[in-house]
Parts: sequence; structure tokens; C-alpha cells
Amino acid sequence: MLFSPRLSSPSPAVYRTSALLGRLLVRGQGESHAGGAAFVPGAGSQLQVGGGMGSKAKAIASVLAATCVCSVIALILSVVNVKDVFLPPSTKYGLVFDAGSTHTSLYIYRWRADKENGTGIVSQVEACSVSGPGISSYADDPAGAGASLRPCLDRAMKIVPAEQQRDTATYLGATAGMRLLREENSTKAEQVLAAVSKAIGEYPVDFRGARILTGSEEGSFGWITVNYLLETLVKFSFAERWEHPQDTEVLGALDLGGASTQITFQPGVPVQDRNTSVFFRLYGTNYSLYSHSYLCYGQTQALKMLLAALHQASSSAQISHPCYPRGYQENLTVAELYDSPCVRAPSSASPGLVLTVTGTGDPATCGTAVQRLFNFSCGAQWPCGFNGVYQPPVRGQFFAFAGFYYTFSFLNLTHQQSLSEINTTVLSFCRRNWTELVQSFPKDLKYLHTYCSVAIYILTLLLDGYKFNEHTWTNIHFCKQAANTDIGWTLGFMLNFTNMIPAEALQHVKGHQPGLWAGAVSLLVLAIVAGLAALFLHWFWKTK
Repeated sequence: MLFSPRLSSPSPAVYRTSALLGRLLVRGQGESHAGGAAFVPGAGSQLQVGGGMGSKAKAIASVLAATCVCSVIALILSVVNVKDVFLPPSTKYGLVFDAGSTHTSLYIYRWRADKENGTGIVSQVEACSVSGPGISSYADDPAGAGASLRPCLDRAMKIVPAEQQRDTATYLGATAGMRLLREENSTKAEQVLAAVSKAIGEYPVDFRGARILTGSEEGSFGWITVNYLLETLVKFSFAERWEHPQDTEVLGALDLGGASTQITFQPGVPVQDRNTSVFFRLYGTNYSLYSHSYLCYGQTQALKMLLAALHQASSSAQISHPCYPRGYQENLTVAELYDSPCVRAPSSASPGLVLTVTGTGDPATCGTAVQRLFNFSCGAQWPCGFNGVYQPPVRGQFFAFAGFYYTFSFLNLTHQQSLSEINTTVLSFCRRNWTELVQSFPKDLKYLHTYCSVAIYILTLLLDGYKFNEHTWTNIHFCKQAANTDIGWTLGFMLNFTNMIPAEALQHVKGHQPGLWAGAVSLLVLAIVAGLAALFLHWFWKTK
């Protein structure tokens, strides 16, 4: 076993050398007395010198000889059986901003500088939620978008060691909110990205840029996160090494954000549409995936499309909303309703007109209205999800996170209930009036009126859009976290990023076996003691 130098019990050779040194010292002292060095009584007693000077020199020579012997043996022990000892790998840090449509979060990651088959073993250190809305909301105040990131960056600087901050790779990835802003006004989108880049660039980090992710990247990085956390990509084995799990199927990923939704999985057939095909190589294994993102079909934009459709069907400022609870009412302007590229205002609508929305609590009519948001016809060319987008049949287990989880968690539907039980629960909730809901959930008033419509939207999206059915429904697991880590695209992004960083060579030092090192140190100590003893004897006899 190799070790860093330390003391331990001396070896038998040390004891034998110590005994030899003891005998030499005793013999030297005996010769000194026999040689006739004696004190003569009287005033100013003087040391009598005769033939004893030779004996004293022999004593000192014996001690010096013992010193040399111990030194030589210690030197030999310090160089024999020396081996290279590799130091533990250094730790790398990375920062990733997830700039979503409704909020921004900063995730702090770390991994060892060595890698497993080309990919790092990454863990989340901490997550920091940025105050305020998503950066796309700062279209008219780009500087505000940059300022909003500083508190989380300050927190990261307290976590990442100062000596490693300059080498800490830092990214900002914007998702569907910024994709919509780019479609609406590309100049404002660029100004926001420039402002957040300027703010991050003021910190001592290795800033690699801020950009808008594609929908496919967002979905596939989320897939990597799910499978990494659930150990389907790599696992620490009983043999104490990282290995690719055998006979383990990867899971699919279902993501529902504010402005888009993504589905990613490994199909059982070749992907026919190259626009939906994704390839990764992780931990030495290749993965061919199907992935697609539907812009405007995140829950916030879907509810906006639903309300716009109800407004255009009513032809008045009074809108009956079957998905809102009976007794609920709110006011908004036409400009507020049609402030997104996902909805187009009718030419006759006045932007300042105030609309009154009244809930009717009719789940059957709500389901019909939600269905109209989709085009489920596929044609004869290939199988599809919705809106004519190619999708092979869903296969395997799926993790549904983000908006999927939050809504179903509120309704207590994240425990693998049957589809029949879920339908019953959703319908029962949608029939409750607003007064009753306020009394039952006084702390959830901000989104309380939307849970019915979002729940029906999720069921429509999963069953009619992604083509799950009563049998495959139980393959969906609604989760927020896995292995105590948030599920999202950022961890998958960082894992894929480590593929592009060369692994650092392990540093090594020279190491000794414990017994040999202890023997060398012990003999060195004896040599020092013997040398000091020789100096003392020489000084003592000289002064006498």
C-alpha cells in the first residue's frame, strides 16, 4: 500500500542497528576509563593524560562510524522500492444560467478533472433563483436583465474557490421566451443578450457566451439529465468503478415550460425525419434519439391561445371561460391578450378595449375548446404527434417534469394513479366554484384559477398529442427531482460540455511503503543523535 510519508513502527533492522550503536557507545566509554584518564587530588586538579588520548579518539570514531552506518542504511531505505503515487484529481466548476420564459435560475456544478470514457461525472452544488421574470420580459429594459443576474453571480463567487474562478466555464442559455422575442423583434432580443453578457463578463469567470437554445437542444439536454441522474448512462459498480449499466433501458423525457413543450426518447425504429433526430456519445456509448419541441405549446402560451380563441368566438368584450372556476372573473385589455407571437389579434380589435373574462366551470366544454388548439391529422406520409410533426410511437418509461409535475402535484396526482382515477380527480376539481376553491387553497390564489385548464391541457397533450394511451399511461412518472437534483436541461448541457474538455493528466509523486519509510526515518534520527553525541564527547574531553 502506497502512502504519503509518515512515521510508523520501526522495522526489525532498525532495532538491530540501534543495539549495535548501543554496544559501540558502551565500549567507547569502557576504553576511556581503562585508558588511565583520572583526577589527581589537590588544588587545581588536572586531567592526567597518558596513553588515554587514543582511547578517547577511538570512542568518538566509533560513534561517528555508527552515525555513518545509520545514515547509509537510512539512505538505502529511502530509495528502495519507491513507486509513483497519483494525487487525487483536481475539481472543476461550471456555471449555467437557465433563462426560461418566466424565470431564470443559476446552477453551480462541479466534476473531477479526470473523466469516464470521455465524459465527466458532474454533480450539482447549488441552485440560485434569480429574482423577477424571465430575461425576455426586459425587452424594453435590457440593462435590467443584466442587473437581475448579479445577486446569483455574487453567491456563486462565494461558492467557487477564488483560485478556480478564472477557469470556471460559464454559460447562459435562453429558451422559448427568448425564441418568441427573437421572432417578434430580433433587435430587442440581441440587446437583451448583449446586456446579460456584459453583466456576466464583469465577473472573474471563463464566460463562454449567452445564446438562445434550439428547442431540440433543450429537449435532448433534458433527456441527458434524466438518464444521468437515474443511472441509466453510467453507474458506480460494486467493483468501485464507473461502468455502463448492462440491460438497462434509457428513459424518455417530457418537459413542459411556459412557452414550449419537448418530448425526447429513444425509439424502437429508425427516425425518419432528420429534423427530429439527435445523436449523442456519452461515457463511451452512442445514443440515437427522437426529439422535438413545440413552440407556443408551453402552458402559459397555450392558455393565452385558448383565451384568444374564446375571445374571437365571442365577438364581444364579455368572454365566458369554461376552464375557469364558476364565479371567477378577471379583466384584461386586448393589448395584454395579444402581446405574444403565438396569438394574432383580429384587425378589428382595439388594443385599449377592456375584456371581462368570467369562469363557467364546465370541464366538458373546456376539453372541447382545448382540443381545438391542436391539429391531430397526420396524413399518410408518416406517424405524427400533432400539427403534422413526425413522431414514432412512444416507447419505454418517461419522466415528466417542470409544468407537468407542478400542476399534477397540486392535484395530488403524482403517485402513479390510473388514467381513470386521474380523469375523475380533474373533472371533480374543475366543477368546484371559485368561492369554494379560495377557502380550500388560500395560499395558492395566484395560479388557482388556471389549474383546471392546465390539467385538461396536459391530458390532451399527452393522450391526443403525444399518443399515450390507457396502457402506456402508467409509464409516465411525474417528478420534480431525481437523486436530489433538479431536472432540467442545464445538467445535461454541462455533461455534454465536459465531452469537449480534455481530461487532465493525473499528477504523481514518489511514494514509499510504510515500513521502509518508518525505518529510514528512525535510522536518520539515530544518526542525528549519534552525531550529536560525538560532538558532545569531543567538546567535553576537550574542555577537560
